[in-house]
Amino acid sequence: MIKLTRIDDRLVHGQVAMTWTPSIGADCLIVANDKVAKDDFMKMTLGLAKPASAKLLIKSLADTVTFLNDPRSQPLKILILVNSVQDAAALAAQVSEIQSVNFGGIRTKEGTRSIAKAIAVTEDDIVTIKELLAKNIELEVRQVPTDKKIMIDTLI
Repeated sequence: MIKLTRIDDRLVHGQVAMTWTPSIGADCLIVANDKVAKDDFMKMTLGLAKPASAKLLIKSLADTVTFLNDPRSQPLKILILVNSVQDAAALAAQVSEIQSVNFGGIRTKEGTRSIAKAIAVTEDDIVTIKELLAKNIELEVRQVPTDKKIMIDTLI
């Protein structure tokens, strides 16, 4: 069962390990990222940041879709971590259980504009966000679980 799908360009870090994982009762973190899935150093680094209470799976987007659509994954309480709006949209398009996406952190870089604390998006991101909203996917911004949900359509 998917407990949360989160966009956070840091993927696994203290906020995820110490607040989100226990708050939602996750016992499995999935980093869905094609580049990280092929990078042994990144996999090791993310493994060090994971909470002891959860297993960590690092998979390509395609392998994540296969895993999430397999009925054998249902007993797990899953926190999905992606680092881009496009990756979240790709998963939501192929995994019907994803009905909500949390925007947790997308750092400012060239070509982005800040729309909330710790959330900077490109024009392409905004197009993708509007497509997700049109599919009735809930898109909310929260850094930590105790923050009040801010719906992204009020920010773009």
